[in-house]
Amino acid sequence: MPERYAKITGWGKYVPKRILSNADLEKMVETSDEWIVSRTGIKERRIRSDDENASDLSVNSARKALDMAGVKPEELDLIIVACSSPDYLVPGVATIVQDKLGAKCGAFQLTSGCSGWVYALVVASQFIQAGTLNNILVVGTDVVSFGVDYEDRNTCVLFGDGSASVVLQPSAEPAGVLTYELGSDGSGAKSLYVPGAGSVMPIGRYAQKIVDERLGYLRMDGPEVFKFATRTLSSSMKRVMDKAGLLPEDIQLFIPHQANLRIIESAARMMRQPMEKFMVNLQKYGNTSAASVPLALVEALEEGRCKPGDKVVMCAFGAGLTWASAVVMLGAGEVSLGQSWFNMGRMAKRAVGAVQGAMNNVMLTLQFRKYDAARKKKAAK
Repeated sequence: MPERYAKITGWGKYVPKRILSNADLEKMVETSDEWIVSRTGIKERRIRSDDENASDLSVNSARKALDMAGVKPEELDLIIVACSSPDYLVPGVATIVQDKLGAKCGAFQLTSGCSGWVYALVVASQFIQAGTLNNILVVGTDVVSFGVDYEDRNTCVLFGDGSASVVLQPSAEPAGVLTYELGSDGSGAKSLYVPGAGSVMPIGRYAQKIVDERLGYLRMDGPEVFKFATRTLSSSMKRVMDKAGLLPEDIQLFIPHQANLRIIESAARMMRQPMEKFMVNLQKYGNTSAASVPLALVEALEEGRCKPGDKVVMCAFGAGLTWASAVVMLGAGEVSLGQSWFNMGRMAKRAVGAVQGAMNNVMLTLQFRKYDAARKKKAAK
């Protein structure tokens, strides 16, 4: 059987109309535009209306992707929705999306925090590459605003709502996910989580406690998540490029998770790449969780930052703690995954890069230790 690839043939996005600016947040919690921008790079975010649910945002972005791909809902073989803020605890939001679209295929929700959509893209690609399915809709949606405590300035300034989708179809030419890495470190699960309302603390038994102690809202250990993200972003992107036999100059655009501008800038420095090669739109949307990477991808395509035939590297990180990276070829083309390994000049460049990367990691570790010591000293006073 000839080799099959999973080509992205359609894409679409949807963000709510309501804008929550930093000026708006200044009226709600003790913060300022200067404080938010200097620490995150975020200037505004989109917030769903009262009658918009995760399934509605998903359907709106999905229809645009389907129209572009020329695929009717009834022609879909599978729908995967990456989402951590579904309409209901049960059923999963994917089945609701399937019904609202009028599709007649299987559908499931993939919950892996902000990394969810990249996970879903990799999973969908396996079905197509295996030859078992042909038309798959991959959606990334989150309405994080429903779980944000707007009395907690450490979290409420970060998150927004949004959705983006792609359609995958078979290709005989190299396309789609070329290499990937999926990772998880459950020891950091409580660095970013919602304490109440799950099976550990069910609402029926602990409702008053959850309300009184505000346990139904997202809680985050900012310093720990920042350290995890800074370590993970550049190192994971480097590893998937190595697997593909590619160097940074082979990549048209890096599409990182849109959580914090300082994290992206740190990754650019560690990879010795200009910021111009990194897609950044968090200033408009904040952290949209599972929608973050696909939303950035769609906007990059709309703005001409990348085009069919280009190779891009995506990387997301989030609750779990999880991460996921992939080298993706947009459209289809020719690629030799091994040719870079046999180019002596490139091999030498890789060796130098590896040494530089190791030194960067050492310096980063020392910076983190210095930061922790200062934080502990300040807390002890």
